[in-house]
Amino acid sequence: MSLDRLASALADLEEDEVLELVHAELAAGTDPMAITRACQAGMTEVGDRFEANEYFVSDLMMSSVIFKEVGKILEPVLTSETQVKGGSVVIGTVKGDIHDIGKDIVVNMLKSANFDVTDLGVDVAPDRFIAALRETNASVLCLAGLLTLAFDSMAETIEAIAEAGLRDEVRIMVGGGPVDGRVCEVVGADDWGADAQAAVRLAKNWLEGDSAA
Repeated sequence: MSLDRLASALADLEEDEVLELVHAELAAGTDPMAITRACQAGMTEVGDRFEANEYFVSDLMMSSVIFKEVGKILEPVLTSETQVKGGSVVIGTVKGDIHDIGKDIVVNMLKSANFDVTDLGVDVAPDRFIAALRETNASVLCLAGLLTLAFDSMAETIEAIAEAGLRDEVRIMVGGGPVDGRVCEVVGADDWGADAQAAVRLAKNWLEGDSAA
């Protein structure tokens, strides 16, 4: 029941209670992965409330902050062997754009869904995306941008990935305030995420499809 309460507290954005419960569960000998799963359930509920227009972007930001703090507590007791990853994702805000709030929300939502996320930060040149894809063997790439000038950088990045011979090995989504289906088509991406929850769902669908194949 206490793990259920932990999930509810995170969904309700009760930061102090969440952190207290996490410490209490660890002290009681609870499996760190069970604690992680409870927090993931809370994050999923946050996403559901956002989609239902019960929560706003500020609430997503708050949930990301709480989840990150939980991660700091659990990291010392979680080993790579105990963490079951849902797949590798590379993400970054494209060259010429330094906005990171939306990207950071997506990063934390992906992490809460068990993805192994490589966050390249902001103002990321195409060659850095290519290097990260090669290093991680990620099959999903997220290109973020808030400014309309980011569209050219998105297209340039996708073209560079194709020239590097990686386009058939990675699915690419784009996202950000002005991004829509038309932008997605113009820059050559596979799909676009309207918000953080949509981005996570898209990544899950792609990676689960790969696993099924």
